[in-house]
Amino acid sequence: QVKLVESGGGLVQAGGSLRLSCTASGLRFSSYAMGWFRQAPGKEREFVASVAAISWSGSITVYSDSVKGRFTISRDNAKNTVYLQMNSLIPEDTAVYYCAAKRGDDYYTRDYEYDYWGQGTQVTVSS
Repeated sequence: QVKLVESGGGLVQAGGSLRLSCTASGLRFSSYAMGWFRQAPGKEREFVASVAAISWSGSITVYSDSVKGRFTISRDNAKNTVYLQMNSLIPEDTAVYYCAAKRGDDYYTRDYEYDYWGQGTQVTVSS
């Protein structure tokens, strides 16, 4: 049974930082691209970042324009964990953040492409 468990959410002031973690079990982690999505109240779920599965060229990363330069996605295959380092947080980053896993060699930016999802962790940025 595949399970993704997020942690690290919380309340932070604007300009602050948080690091989200997502630990996977029940799958061959190194064969999966990992992604982070978020959903704010009253809005659709949106792509945040993705990291490709480990390949000969290393893990490729991609970000949405709204977080590029502020957020960093990384993975530790030895720990079956993907991270999202979030710096310079703004109130517009407030949302429930979800991690997702997709079997494949590329990175993926569309939520329907992903096979498995975590339960989400709340991030609240106060002004």
